[in-house]
Amino acid sequence: MRRNIITIDQEKCNGCGMCASSCPEGALQVIDGKARLVGDLLCDGLGACLSSCPEDAIKIENREAEPYNELVVIKNIIRQGPNVLLAHLEHLKSHRQLTYLDQALSYLRENKIPVDLPSEFAEQQVQAAAPRQCPGSMNRSFAVSPEPLDNQKTPSQLSHWPVQLHLLSPQAPQYRDSDLLVAADCVPFAFADFHRDYLKGRTLAIACPKLDSRQEVYTEKLVAMIDQAEVRSIRIMIMQVPCCSGLLRHVVDAAGRAKRKVPISCVIVGISGEILSDTPIDINQ
Repeated sequence: MRRNIITIDQEKCNGCGMCASSCPEGALQVIDGKARLVGDLLCDGLGACLSSCPEDAIKIENREAEPYNELVVIKNIIRQGPNVLLAHLEHLKSHRQLTYLDQALSYLRENKIPVDLPSEFAEQQVQAAAPRQCPGSMNRSFAVSPEPLDNQKTPSQLSHWPVQLHLLSPQAPQYRDSDLLVAADCVPFAFADFHRDYLKGRTLAIACPKLDSRQEVYTEKLVAMIDQAEVRSIRIMIMQVPCCSGLLRHVVDAAGRAKRKVPISCVIVGISGEILSDTPIDINQ
């Protein structure tokens, strides 16, 4: 998957080790006199180490990397004592990485590891102590199949689950710094090459503006995806039927409310499967 992760300029690095000391996740070590990223799955990409580097040798880049694994990290942090553990939890909370925070708190609770948490963690503890969610809505990411050879079936380009807008979490790591495709439920059935032509390389959210209830959640989640997940762009795919225009309105409304500005485009699919239009949207009009 593509995600934000640190990179170290080896020419600038003087091997002082201050970045490694400020990384309780254990992603950085000084090896052969230089700071090294020793594991993609240990680096959350939030950049806590940036301010500790006196040589400005650390940057954030977006590249292919192993997904960050909070369960691997929390086991390493527990060994470093309660102060480091609390600092890690506060780090996740301050960056609104609530999915990872839930995982960490659930692990502590399940393994009966005591930690003296400030009162502001109370709500998150309640969420973490709640019963496990339905397997059908559990967040997960997976590898996308390679390009097919001649005469082979077209592989799926879906890289994560869930995809229904009501079920997904804007804080899920797959949405971070991604290009988001918001599609009406009927689109993949009408447009045969949906995976190849539009889903490939994008994260997905699907919805039906006619049948889904509590549609105010749409706008809230889309605003969070723009401001918190920092998606790079949003492409909407809707059918030519009038009720589908409601999904476009939700996206435009969210883009207008969000603090960040991202490029938006809209694809309209005919009921017989043809692309009727593919145009950028100016939310200021």
